[in-house]
Amino acid sequence: MPARPRVIRALLFDVFGTVVDWRGSIIRECRALGRRKRLGVDWDAFADAWRAGYQPAMARVRSGELPWMNIDQLHRTILDGLLAKFGIDSLTEDEIDHLNRAWHRLDPWPDARRGLALLKRRCVIATLSNGNVALLVNMAKHGRLPWDAVLSAELFRHYKPDPQAYLGAAAMLGFEPGEVMMVAAHKDDLRAAQACGLAAAFVRRPREKGPKVKLDVTPDQDFDFNARDFVDLARRMAA
Repeated sequence: MPARPRVIRALLFDVFGTVVDWRGSIIRECRALGRRKRLGVDWDAFADAWRAGYQPAMARVRSGELPWMNIDQLHRTILDGLLAKFGIDSLTEDEIDHLNRAWHRLDPWPDARRGLALLKRRCVIATLSNGNVALLVNMAKHGRLPWDAVLSAELFRHYKPDPQAYLGAAAMLGFEPGEVMMVAAHKDDLRAAQACGLAAAFVRRPREKGPKVKLDVTPDQDFDFNARDFVDLARRMAA
């Protein structure tokens, strides 16, 4: 395990999958739409395909192939392609826009609110997500998430894992990188943060991608903390 920074003053949280259950939330909204519109669609596959388009779309922005687009815009681009792929042609523009904004209404994991409240007692807590600011603010209102600050890659025009996102967030909060810890369920996100001098806390979310997908949730000694959930992380940080 790495030597821990002397004082952790702020925690930055990945959001999709770490704080909120994106898959369960998107499937629920899609199924409700399907019932209303009488659409015979495999909504589990639809949600998985929507999320699967996320990294390739960001990579096209990061490479310069596409101009800067926020996540709402990227989600809509992916969604338009999926509607055609799944043969869904009966939605109005308002219905498509509302569906695209399902990402603003994702539900927190059961431990999230309590764990964040505990962690907030000792540190500044903020998002550091590739989701855009409006999305994250609406999600916080929907899920009653007690952030001190809502920070987004949108503010730096660099998606994670670009260093500008991690370093920019630390600077915006007024801390040195070593005073800040990234909290995520994704090891690649944590390793990118560590490369920028941040501490790292891994939180297991074994059901992020559904019951049929086995994720790597083994503890990693390279991280400062490995925790079952946010409540467990708060306990470990207090020890």
